[in-house]
Amino acid sequence: MKPKIFISRPIPDTVVNRLAEVCEVDMWPTSQTLPPIGEKIFNLDGLMTYGHESVTADMMDRAPNLKVITAVGVGYDHIDAIEAKKRKISVGNTPDVLSDTTADMTFALLLSAARNVIRGNTFVQNEEWSYYDPNILWGQEVHHSTIGIVGMGRIGYSVAKRALGFDMRVLYNKRTRRLDWEADLGIEHVELDELLKMSDFVTLHPPMSSETYHLIGERELGLMKSNAILVNIARGPIVDSQALYRALKDGQIAGAALDVTEPEPINADHLLLTLDNLIICPHLGSATHQTRMKMANMAADNILAGLKGEPLPYEVIETR
Repeated sequence: MKPKIFISRPIPDTVVNRLAEVCEVDMWPTSQTLPPIGEKIFNLDGLMTYGHESVTADMMDRAPNLKVITAVGVGYDHIDAIEAKKRKISVGNTPDVLSDTTADMTFALLLSAARNVIRGNTFVQNEEWSYYDPNILWGQEVHHSTIGIVGMGRIGYSVAKRALGFDMRVLYNKRTRRLDWEADLGIEHVELDELLKMSDFVTLHPPMSSETYHLIGERELGLMKSNAILVNIARGPIVDSQALYRALKDGQIAGAALDVTEPEPINADHLLLTLDNLIICPHLGSATHQTRMKMANMAADNILAGLKGEPLPYEVIETR
């Protein structure tokens, strides 16, 4: 009998077919409704999941045959990896592959916010561009400005490299300094408060944890420059959305661009959606054909290794 796996969102057919050669595959057919993992888990050998579906200790206790759980993405805060290890369940993710793609998206958001790209497009589509006006939609210069990177992992490093291409001064904050990266790139480590005070652009890349929940709140936003732009491409709850709304509405900061929200998806009546100095995208950080295909295949590699009782090629540190 083939081992049973559940995939919580649709993935490319080529990857499904690869798994189906050795597994009985059950894939939730839509992203429009949350998959019933709690109902499916009791007879599973493997689980492939995305960041919106929690996998708890209680759920694991209902899955005596479960050998492997893998996230399709770098973040795995939705999986209780510590409890998984206690039950000898391997946990994997798909690191590295999305760092450059997510860094590209970070700069897409930064540039769009800085140069009023979305507002300019709306201006034209609304048929307001009836004559040339040199005094509209002035933005912020990116070149020779200062960028502050909060959370200097693989994605933060990739953002720093791109910033140097714009001749930006690069500040970063990380609990553990990376002296090698400082030497290689000429970047500067500073405390978070100093980074917020000094930066024209602040980009957020820390992992989600109890320590980073609402890391950027009313106090932190109050430290930022009035012409500063905040970019969050990590996890929505890292930013206090109510505090961000007030800061943007009152002109405390110039703008923000979010690829993640609190909650996610954001409610249609959320006050943030009333602001014209805010860009929101629906979690597109790794959304390219090439990267999403690689992520699905890496997750499949984790599943296949875990089912064989082998070490996962992309295993998270908590369960190694």
